[in-house]
Amino acid sequence: MNRPLSHHETIVPREHLDFRIDETIPRYWFRGDAYKTRFFDAVQSGFPDGERYFITSVRAFRDRVEDPVMQQEVRDFMRQEGQHGLAHTRYNRMLEGQGLPMEDLIRDAKEKFDAWTRRYSPEFNVANTAAVEHFTATMAFAYFAKASVMDGAEPRIKALFAWHAIEEMEHKSVAFDVMQKVAGVGYFKRAAAMLFAMKNMIDFTYRYIDRMLAADGFTRWQRLRLHAKNFLWIHGPRKGVYGSLTGKLLVYFRPGFHPTHEPTIHNYGNWLEAWERTHDPFAACDALCAAAWR
Repeated sequence: MNRPLSHHETIVPREHLDFRIDETIPRYWFRGDAYKTRFFDAVQSGFPDGERYFITSVRAFRDRVEDPVMQQEVRDFMRQEGQHGLAHTRYNRMLEGQGLPMEDLIRDAKEKFDAWTRRYSPEFNVANTAAVEHFTATMAFAYFAKASVMDGAEPRIKALFAWHAIEEMEHKSVAFDVMQKVAGVGYFKRAAAMLFAMKNMIDFTYRYIDRMLAADGFTRWQRLRLHAKNFLWIHGPRKGVYGSLTGKLLVYFRPGFHPTHEPTIHNYGNWLEAWERTHDPFAACDALCAAAWR
């Protein structure tokens, strides 16, 4: 039974989780499908340095946060993001063991994030962070609202994504509140940052999918065919992994938008109840998926 939810969940850092991400993970862990596996692998590959960028961007304003509730939320946000970075570092090591060029991809991501920190104002960087945080919070809906999306995925990878998605929803308003209430970022910079974030998310994803597939031995022509074949799977307006998020992303451009206006995924309470009862991320993921729409 779904637990009644507010739109502002409690931020709970869950630390030292072991998802057993190792060399026993199948190479194509998502239904044996090379492209779809590498899609998820690519999406997460920049998370460790991305999380550090988010923490740095929010920390730039930490000394100006006067409200004690917000101070605690910022601390919990940084603890959650730190744990996400550690978990996805282990994931990337697993991919490196498969012969993928993770060292090069991670270096590329780090250079991008470091360049943004140097090149742009602290206000724009925290606005970019708030935009990406909205994007990652909505991805919980893309992956886990419908059971069919993650059916057939390797249970260890699925549990990791579920935990990460849950915590993204819990701290979905922290960077936004720092951006708006502390940094004083206005509407136009906020909207520009979301456009910037969307462009970069798509760019990172496609470039890294392509480089991973090349390392897997797919020719350029084969990769082009796979990109075309899977375009609607990613961007389809109703069922696409990204396309299904269009409405949830566009609400960010409303002048009066705030992340707490958006409901949390309907089965969040199922994940939370199972976690509180077992402290087992696999049991929590099973509960989340069991309550997903069919």
